[in-house]
Amino acid sequence: QVQLVESGGGLVLAGGSLRLSCAASELTFYNYCMAWFRQAPGKERDFVAAIGWSGARTYYAESVKGRFTISRDNGKNTMYLHMNSLKPDDTAVYYCAASAQGVRKSPSGYDYWGQGTQVTVSS
Repeated sequence: QVQLVESGGGLVLAGGSLRLSCAASELTFYNYCMAWFRQAPGKERDFVAAIGWSGARTYYAESVKGRFTISRDNGKNTMYLHMNSLKPDDTAVYYCAASAQGVRKSPSGYDYWGQGTQVTVSS
């Protein structure tokens, strides 16, 4: 099965930036739409951003639009999330996900998940 591994999380001050990476184990990475979700303590796992198979189409939650950028490099089997102007409300565990069904904003639409990487934004 597809294995996804996130990296790049950490502690950052408000207004700072981080880049998250999600590495996939399979050479069929290009067949999947990819997405980032996040989950804060006591809250639901929420959609952050998604990207189509070619990288041409991107989708963002309203809360991150204009601040976050999702991208993918199919040759490297890797997806990225560039996060700028980070806010304390961005604090969460960030998960990458892959779907063979197409882009969806619901966690139930994704087939594979990484273990998550912690992002903490301090005031």
